[in-house]
Amino acid sequence: MIGAITFQVGVDAISFGALFAVMALGLALLFGVMRLMNFAYGELIMVGGYTMYFTQDLGVIPMVIITIGVVVLTSVLMELIAFRPVRHAAPLTLLITSFAISFGLQQVAFMTVSKGQGKGVSPYPWLTDQHEVIGVRLSNLDIITVIIAIGLLVGMTMLLRRTTIGMQLRASTEDYQMAQLVGVRGNRVISFAFAITGFLAAAVCLLFVLRTGALSATMGITPLLIAFVGGAIGGLGSLTGAALGGFTLGFLINAIQASLPVDLSSYTLVFAFLFVIAILVVAPNGLIDLIHRGRSKLRAVRSRPTEAQEEPA
Repeated sequence: MIGAITFQVGVDAISFGALFAVMALGLALLFGVMRLMNFAYGELIMVGGYTMYFTQDLGVIPMVIITIGVVVLTSVLMELIAFRPVRHAAPLTLLITSFAISFGLQQVAFMTVSKGQGKGVSPYPWLTDQHEVIGVRLSNLDIITVIIAIGLLVGMTMLLRRTTIGMQLRASTEDYQMAQLVGVRGNRVISFAFAITGFLAAAVCLLFVLRTGALSATMGITPLLIAFVGGAIGGLGSLTGAALGGFTLGFLINAIQASLPVDLSSYTLVFAFLFVIAILVVAPNGLIDLIHRGRSKLRAVRSRPTEAQEEPA
């Protein structure tokens, strides 16, 4: 019985962690291209949430299409209007700009869409339908979340490795100045990076809001914090590392919340960040760096000649 409950918690945590893997991937992409930690990224989720609210009566498919379009457009305009004029400024200026956009969009939301009675997106009953597989209950939303997250991660990998713009993005994340010297068009690449991160944010928004239903002007703050810290423990300099870190922290938060007594559940993030500190003590440069070092040591051990080989014939 205990084993079945533990397995159920693990399956639920995988679904939750997949959301933050996708979000951390978007943060890492902008950090790699511009060395920008975009704290306005959470507001893309807020914009998407209220777009869902105002379009939910149109049906699922129109709501999804419009939400993705609005969030991607918001992300691209964010780069064009706010970040492009200060692109070559000091990193601190970029950071302050991202904070200004974040608080600005929150205040606009407070004055407009979030005024009055609390708003939310009505749940779709078919998303909560559950299927039992070897004693584990899976809702349609859990299955969809994992499938979409895997699809986005695989799609991003294919895009970065097998398309021209993807290779330009990879070159820019490695060395943006050198990429420009060899002919990479900076404005195009950066705008495309913001469009991709907007698309990823829209996907996270749709899955997150369909899970909770609640909307607020500050709804993007907590997901942003989790994705940022998760990306940091994975390694923001690596897209794979950021996705791994986001998944790890999301998994931990869900597993801890399910395991804690009810009177301690409000302290879930405290316990989760204690785990983060422990991880950073062991892997100060991120989980992906720890994995690379482990592989290097393993290869060194395997390539070391045996005593029999070292003895002269």
